[in-house]
Amino acid sequence: MQPALSDGELNELRRWSTGAVCNGWEQITQRDIVGEAINLEPAQDFMPFLGPMIGYAVTVVIQPSDPTHKQKNPRAWSEYRRYVASVPGAKIVVVQDLDKPRLLGAFWGEVTANFHRSVGCVGTIIDGGIRDVDEMGQAGFKALARGLCAGRAHSHPVRWGGEVEVFGRRIVPGQLIHADKHGFLAIPPGDEPGLLEATRFMDAKECQTVIVAARDTTGRSPSEICDAVDRAGETFRAAVREKFGRQK
Repeated sequence: MQPALSDGELNELRRWSTGAVCNGWEQITQRDIVGEAINLEPAQDFMPFLGPMIGYAVTVVIQPSDPTHKQKNPRAWSEYRRYVASVPGAKIVVVQDLDKPRLLGAFWGEVTANFHRSVGCVGTIIDGGIRDVDEMGQAGFKALARGLCAGRAHSHPVRWGGEVEVFGRRIVPGQLIHADKHGFLAIPPGDEPGLLEATRFMDAKECQTVIVAARDTTGRSPSEICDAVDRAGETFRAAVREKFGRQK
């Protein structure tokens, strides 16, 4: 897997919220923008203070309720860790928990988070449980999860490097993901080029038009405020049509 965007481009995209990046993506994609790339179930950001994260998906499936996985492959943890370490670029570990909807064991904790951080992982999206939240945050490792779980149970990598489903969204290895407290955006393969430029454009035009109109209301009557927002909205939409050739 070769990263589709440079580290500099990723760093710049990390400056925006996931909602702002989604605004840019909607202008360049040919996909259905209604639920096509976002999480379809609630995912909680347990480290909002770390801000947004962006990286390429590395994937793993777990089933903490089943002790036989350890017996079938006692070297799974070692093999899985080497898989993660072999993938270049900034990475987000996407974990499917087969025990869903039950939370029976935490895959993540202090040690696991520190290892993944040391080999280039910026965080995780896990449709299951985590623990050691304070220690994970101190390590700078972000987590979007379904909930907390005190025990580990039989947390063990079952398989990795394949397609997974988390929070109602299918994710493939290498897929670019942007995530924050609002949820996550999994960029469909092929939509990465132009994402940064589109995000920049949409953010700048909003700041120059509709955001100014909605905030700069001192001394204006309600009718004047509505008129100003209408005008700004049309100016914004016209700029989007001219830039991308589509409606906003």
